[in-house]
Amino acid sequence: MPACRRLRPWLVAAVFALALLAGSRGWLTAADNPQGKTIAEVQTAGSRLRSPAQILNMVHSRAGKPYDQALVQEDVRRLQSTRWFTADGVRVLTTNEVDGRVTVTFVVTELGNTVQEIVYHGAQHLSDGDLRTLTGLRKGDAMNPMANEVGRAAILRRYQDDGRYHATVELVEGNKPTDSRVVYNIVEGPVVKVAGVEFVGNVGAITGRLKTQITTKTAFAGAIGGKFNPMTIEMDRKALTEYYQALGYLAVKIEPEVRRSADQSRVTIVYHIVEGQQYRVSDKIITGNKSFGTDKLMAVTELKPGDRYDRRIAQRDLTRIRDYGGSRGYQWAVEEQWYEVEPGVVQVQYNVGNDRGVPDRVGRIIIDGNEITRDRVILNQLDLRPGQILEYPKLEEAQMRLARLGLFDMEEPPTVRDMPNELDTSFKDIHVRVKETRTGQIIFGGSVNSDAGLTGNISLNERNFDITRIPTSWDDFRYGRAFRGAGQELRLEAAPGTTFQRYSATFREPYLFDTPFGLTTSAYFYNRSFAEYNEDRYGGRVTIDRRLDSIWTASASTRVEGVNVRDVPAYAPWSIAKDAGNHFLLGLRAGITRDTRDSYVYPTKGSMFDAGFEQVLGDYTFPVGTAEFTQFFSTKYLAREDGSQRHVLGFRTQVAVAGANAPVFERFYAGGIRSFRGFSFRGVGPYENTLAVGGTFSLLNSVEYQIPILPSEKMYWVAFVDHGTVESKFDIKDYRVSVGTGIRLSVPALGPLPLAFDLAFPVVKGPYDHRQLFSFSMGLFGSQR
Repeated sequence: MPACRRLRPWLVAAVFALALLAGSRGWLTAADNPQGKTIAEVQTAGSRLRSPAQILNMVHSRAGKPYDQALVQEDVRRLQSTRWFTADGVRVLTTNEVDGRVTVTFVVTELGNTVQEIVYHGAQHLSDGDLRTLTGLRKGDAMNPMANEVGRAAILRRYQDDGRYHATVELVEGNKPTDSRVVYNIVEGPVVKVAGVEFVGNVGAITGRLKTQITTKTAFAGAIGGKFNPMTIEMDRKALTEYYQALGYLAVKIEPEVRRSADQSRVTIVYHIVEGQQYRVSDKIITGNKSFGTDKLMAVTELKPGDRYDRRIAQRDLTRIRDYGGSRGYQWAVEEQWYEVEPGVVQVQYNVGNDRGVPDRVGRIIIDGNEITRDRVILNQLDLRPGQILEYPKLEEAQMRLARLGLFDMEEPPTVRDMPNELDTSFKDIHVRVKETRTGQIIFGGSVNSDAGLTGNISLNERNFDITRIPTSWDDFRYGRAFRGAGQELRLEAAPGTTFQRYSATFREPYLFDTPFGLTTSAYFYNRSFAEYNEDRYGGRVTIDRRLDSIWTASASTRVEGVNVRDVPAYAPWSIAKDAGNHFLLGLRAGITRDTRDSYVYPTKGSMFDAGFEQVLGDYTFPVGTAEFTQFFSTKYLAREDGSQRHVLGFRTQVAVAGANAPVFERFYAGGIRSFRGFSFRGVGPYENTLAVGGTFSLLNSVEYQIPILPSEKMYWVAFVDHGTVESKFDIKDYRVSVGTGIRLSVPALGPLPLAFDLAFPVVKGPYDHRQLFSFSMGLFGSQR
């Protein structure tokens, strides 16, 4: 004991000296609020088996970049996923430097033993390669019992995803750090199929709509698809609950039951539903708002007292209130609460939080992760400038625009976040993080319709082209830097076909000289066989467009073309024969477009207006004017309570006028599924000697009514009336009318556009018109042209 007392002062002094030294070196000093500070250095500590370079190669935080807590946390997760370290074996220390910067240190604790052998006993339907991919384990890896257990769970989950509900996976070796082998015992069991999904007790919602809310599918013919995965049952229960709550059934209770067949190879899933009563809204109030009056916020909300409670509308109200403040620089947190004031009646309360009363402004804009893509490509999508009021909805809009560019990895999509500015609390720095991906594509495809026959398609597309980035070394090609990085698009396309073929090259610069103007240039050649003649057309087009706002777009274009009309029959009239041979055209066009449709594929409301005027010069001189208007109508009274299965009425009108000097290959024709159903392609119009000569005036109209057939909204029935005319001059002599019906069938494997099958009957037709009762295509409702 005396010896211990004599040593104690020396021990205290040594610890004190070490603490002073560590403090002077920053070893034990945590940086105060490092967020946004410039990183001086990124380093590692504690590693013995792995070199600092190996560890730092997994880290995205870099010296010279601002410190971002979210990015650092991702770095920790990335290091932990390597399975080089113990559980919680990656810690981060930040230290202040005298110049105001911060040093980041990743302190790691490595695992000891290594894996000498990996064994999968009992696996018959998964290969060793599949199992290695699932577990991520390799010989020579550090022995990590937690990672081995994660691998066991991954194998079991895969078997359950494959429908092997009775599968078991046991980790018999590798659950201790001192083990040298990883051994799994696997009992696969049979594939269990879903024989049916039933709903008991549903009155307010039909079974067909409930089935669209769940991910579990029934086996087709008892054998195809429909693998049973118990993991989806709870997900489906929550989805059904949310669906019912959106309909106002706030007290709904749903209990799933799994009924097994005698041989355990099939199950029937039964959801027992107690809907309860449908709640209505007595009143709504807004609290916590300081910067704006309650009446202004109430004006942007949709939920009304006396209405059925609808959680979807309430969520939209939250978004509108948040965006009202956000668009003015206020970062509000808005929450909804409801209180039952009497049976079946609730009061809805929207609570506004974090209203500081002072708008935020844009500070620095920091971009991270773009090694090839130029900063300006990303900045053009932000619509934010330092010093301006920070409109918070623009952050989400910018994030969506960056994702739609197709330049970045969608598994780790672009993020646009605000973070504190260390110099001024009224400013927020904007941090943009992206992860680049492959942007070049080679696409093979094809199409078939009753107008153009069978057409193939081969295209080469680069979405991040840079016409100025000329390669200076082989490494530029090797690492994908050559001709890449400016966000331009280059598309080369070949489309050979039975009656039509097209070859083109298109270049687009969406932000010309970093302005809101876009530039599109193209060169093309196409050939088409008509009943009257064969046509070759080659040339180029230059278009400059400008998006005026969210619905209006203006454009100006120039086309330079050579047209060869050949194989004109000997009996062709003079109106066709006079235009045989080669011709030169120069067209100057200005256009304007307004689009308020709620969907490009299945619009239910809104309209689209497109108008343009072109003056054509060259071997022929004539003007061309076109205008098209489409309007869609729907009502909640012709839809289900959840807003689905809407009946939609669409109107379309197209008017086109050309000068009398327009040649036969620039005149107007009609007929076909995208123009005038009930008539064949170019089957409507003036005829001479039974050959279509085209017109200089065209008026085409369509009325179409669409009704969904299936609750899944993947099949629609349509009824339509097409009417109009094509005349040799500005006159209406032979007005045509056709009526018909059709089916629109959505097949996800074929893309977003539905298959269109139409049967149409001409009621009024002109002399020599050619009828075609049946037509088919990949089509859009209301866009037959």
